[in-house]
Amino acid sequence: MKLTHFIAGTLGAALLSTTALAESHMAQGRDGNVNIIYWQAVSILNPFLSGGTKDVDASNLILEPLARYDQDGNMVPWLAAEIPTVANGGVSEDLTSITWHITPGIVWSDGTPLTAEDVAFTAAYCMDPDGGCAQLTNFSDVESVVADDELTVTVTFSKPKPFPYGPFVGGTSVILQKAQFENCTGAAAIECTDQNFNPIGTGPFMVDEFRANDVVTMVANPNYRDPSKPAFASLTFKGGGDAASAARAVLQTGEFDYAWNLQIDPTVLSDMAAGGKGEVVSAFGTAVERLMVNMTNPDPALGDARSTVEGGAHPFLSDPDVRRALSIAIDRGVLAEVGYGAAGTPTCNVVPAPAIYASTANDECLVQNIDLANQILDEAGWVRGSDGIREKDGVRLSILYQTSTNAVRQDTQALVKQWWADIGVETELKNIDAGVFFGGDQSSPDTFQKFFADIEMYTNLFDGTDPEAYMNSWTCAEIPSPANNWLGNNMPRYCNPEYDALAAKLSTTADIDARAEIVRTMNDMLMQEGAMIPLVHRGRVSAHANSLEGVILNTWDTEMWNAADWSRGE
Repeated sequence: MKLTHFIAGTLGAALLSTTALAESHMAQGRDGNVNIIYWQAVSILNPFLSGGTKDVDASNLILEPLARYDQDGNMVPWLAAEIPTVANGGVSEDLTSITWHITPGIVWSDGTPLTAEDVAFTAAYCMDPDGGCAQLTNFSDVESVVADDELTVTVTFSKPKPFPYGPFVGGTSVILQKAQFENCTGAAAIECTDQNFNPIGTGPFMVDEFRANDVVTMVANPNYRDPSKPAFASLTFKGGGDAASAARAVLQTGEFDYAWNLQIDPTVLSDMAAGGKGEVVSAFGTAVERLMVNMTNPDPALGDARSTVEGGAHPFLSDPDVRRALSIAIDRGVLAEVGYGAAGTPTCNVVPAPAIYASTANDECLVQNIDLANQILDEAGWVRGSDGIREKDGVRLSILYQTSTNAVRQDTQALVKQWWADIGVETELKNIDAGVFFGGDQSSPDTFQKFFADIEMYTNLFDGTDPEAYMNSWTCAEIPSPANNWLGNNMPRYCNPEYDALAAKLSTTADIDARAEIVRTMNDMLMQEGAMIPLVHRGRVSAHANSLEGVILNTWDTEMWNAADWSRGE
């Protein structure tokens, strides 16, 4: 062999080898498996049938919306080619319609094309009055959703919508495949187990095996629109345990790559992170840990009318003096410091951010005042009995206070119980496995939607930076009941025509300052009427392995929003 031929052959082989290496580095599935742990186990992979964050997050690995919010709260196109606006002609001049254009070439994981018919079907699915859609507020004032052609869909509203981005934007308003779900509308929605556990999606992953309230295994979607993503061939989404064990699994043992919602003692979390295996990440958004006040009667003797409007008003929480006293007896500063450290701050509002929406009208609650709470109850005629518990007209101030099982929440319960004892209120504490509490099992009496207790505690938040859909959660139509499969968002069963009128006004108000004023008024109404008792404005705290790259914590959408971009570093 001539030397020149040898050199050319060697160089050619080297070039081929280098090319193959580069291609393998960019290939889908190149980084093996990624392990995610949520201490609240997934119960369903259809976000329209669950208000639980863990269900929404897991489903967003598979199902996607037309647009999302990025880590800075900016709206970005996802399945859509662009964000429709008045300027680009996507939103009508009179604000009564919005037209979305789907990016050409996107297919479902089964290889069939994503079309405008899927988008229109998704709207009809959620808006079906017999379906009990948990995300119905995203479709407020929608009159019709029509597929104009294969890739164009127009949403028409019954009135001008200054913020027309409720439908199909954010992790709670994803697109379902019509072919898979068309026989699952209305009352049949909750019965479609295979579809709800194994949805076909456009996202980076698809279901391999689903075990409710335990673990979901997923594999890379071979038809994902970017052939180099996801970097992981498979994904394990484990649920259960508690926040401390989840943090330990990432920060100390290295068994998992990502742990969500690390609601544990901040000192303990810091000590775990010192091990050097992982990194704690946090950011403030709109999350508020709050007490929901049951305005209806949870007495088991009421049967099917229990905790419903039809069952009547609560025997003592319907008294505004009681609700105010319960609130000001709480030391929110202590709760924030003990439970959250730098990731928590006291709040008296259910809308703590963005700043333009944050009210200062409820700041009474920032300072604990046991003496005033006692005075309020004295003047309202609630008299202490021989055991120190107050009563009036034969009704004792005895509260069943429930929440999910979590060390920080149990510490909070214990502190609140003591403070309420100081004002003559008896409190029974109950904690429920998070997978059950936030799950969608219609046969369970322990879901947060059924609310078979007097007080319940959890955190909630809203997508993006506009709270219109979130504020609609406390309209009369959103009250959970057997009629809507207990899937409404109005846990306190609060119903006030004046509040509903403000919600309607917000939906037609364009000016940002005027919108902010309406939101603050609605927030103040909820706070001052005691429908809920905010405790702590929570920063979102999670952790990931040092080797997991591409993670961007997003408080304005789901934490799984950019999982397609995750990869394994050195």
